[in-house]
Amino acid sequence: MNFDISNMAFRDQEREDDIHSIAEIVESTGFFYDAEVSIAVELIRECLEKGYLSGYYFVFADYEERTLAYTCYGPIPGTKSAFDLYWIVTHNDYRGYGIGRSLLQETEKKVKEMGGTALYAETSSREKYISTHTFYRKNVFTETARIKDFYDIGDDKIIYKKQLV
Repeated sequence: MNFDISNMAFRDQEREDDIHSIAEIVESTGFFYDAEVSIAVELIRECLEKGYLSGYYFVFADYEERTLAYTCYGPIPGTKSAFDLYWIVTHNDYRGYGIGRSLLQETEKKVKEMGGTALYAETSSREKYISTHTFYRKNVFTETARIKDFYDIGDDKIIYKKQLV
């Protein structure tokens, strides 16, 4: 595949066709259950309907008019400056090119512009997610909590944190 990440464009304006793009990206990974795909689509729909009142913000990584990856993030209610990174997903065909790292950096920039000082991400402890754990650690996130058997027996919730200041 002939792919040049330097031609990647980021945008933070949601579009109606992002509904289809998000479903395709999330499904392509093989990581998520059907219910999780539905949740990802529900968040973009809510954002398109309510705008920033939804509490969900997005950054999309586009290449040659195709969305290859995205993040969904938002301020954590009841905190002064903490943000959740709800989703960071790259289409399976484009993993390993540095898109996720670049997308995360762009998202961190947006969070800082909104006054954010910490970014939290949660993920599964299943073996399938080892690459996710590695991604977070390489991008200076630290494991700050683990909730045993959260998603299922033997599937802990791991919470990672990145300090942004």
